[in-house]
Amino acid sequence: MTEIGIGIIGGGYMGKAHAVAMSCVGAVFNTKLRPRLVSVAATSQASAERYKEMYGFEKAARDWQELVADPAVEAVIIASPQDTHRAIAEAAFALKKPVLCEKPLAETQEDARAMAAAAQSAGVVNMIGFNYIRTPASQFARRLIQEGEIGDITWFRGMHEEDFLARPDEPFNWRCAGEANGNMGDLAPHPINAALALMGPIEKVMADIETVHDTRPGGQVTNDDHASIMCRFKSGVMGHIYSSRIATGRKMGYAYDIYGTKGAIRFDQEDQNALWLYRASGPEATRGFRKILAGPEHPDYEPFCLGPGHGTGYQDTIIIEAKDFLTAIEEGKSIWPNFQDGLAVAEVIAAVQTSAKNGGWVPVTQV
Repeated sequence: MTEIGIGIIGGGYMGKAHAVAMSCVGAVFNTKLRPRLVSVAATSQASAERYKEMYGFEKAARDWQELVADPAVEAVIIASPQDTHRAIAEAAFALKKPVLCEKPLAETQEDARAMAAAAQSAGVVNMIGFNYIRTPASQFARRLIQEGEIGDITWFRGMHEEDFLARPDEPFNWRCAGEANGNMGDLAPHPINAALALMGPIEKVMADIETVHDTRPGGQVTNDDHASIMCRFKSGVMGHIYSSRIATGRKMGYAYDIYGTKGAIRFDQEDQNALWLYRASGPEATRGFRKILAGPEHPDYEPFCLGPGHGTGYQDTIIIEAKDFLTAIEEGKSIWPNFQDGLAVAEVIAAVQTSAKNGGWVPVTQV
């Protein structure tokens, strides 16, 4: 076993999740690289000091520049706002340090392209944090599709629906201002990533984006609430993607339905340890969707628990992500999803925004 010094920029919601994951990934997966929480940076020295004590870091950096430059920090995790991602990643790559960056890759498509180019030029391990697609059930769904278990795919529908801003009287907050904080910057990247992971590249889109609640107590809303996206994959398959922060009653509605010539798959993150599989075989009277409970036979489940149906949770998907990042560093080769995959999501989002503004179909390659 070899220690590796980890620096995390951002100590809030995702910073904590990554700190917890790096603290226990070695025990869960028996990784050859064992993380050491070296340094944390935040919006202020006082915040960094607080996170240092809470999560068990050795140091609290004055700022992200100090953290990245620290020789004891051998790999960097970016869990700060999107408008900071590019500068941090480029500084880390210049020092040949591996980077795990939270989604979306950047605030703009231009920055996403620059980050992907910097990663490729540096030849350093890089990864983007799309954790939901890493559940054992969704990894199993990818395997079923790749192995042709449901035949030729004929339709895809992907969703990410939440309701944290469903009430019109919900007070104005930071999520209501700036394009990067709206639905298209916050939620839409997840179902788009799922579509790319399960179905392959998207060729073109036609979309509508809407702000339903223009004003809220305390301010004017300047970003979108939900988006409806028709898409055509390069494989020729037709699909639809919907994302919303005003989907009343939905708490973690990351879901997808996939139809094929031999069967179908259904998944909903609110029941993340179950995959529904339909096989179009046998007597019609006994056909139906079968609920498959995640268990040790499914990818990345057994290290957490030997009992089928006992389940994994949100934090476990971040631990799986940590394992993948450490494996990539150990092997010296980026694994899916890397910055190029993050750029692919950014390009689809740019095409969606263009379509919503101008109307009509927009090829992804034209944005």
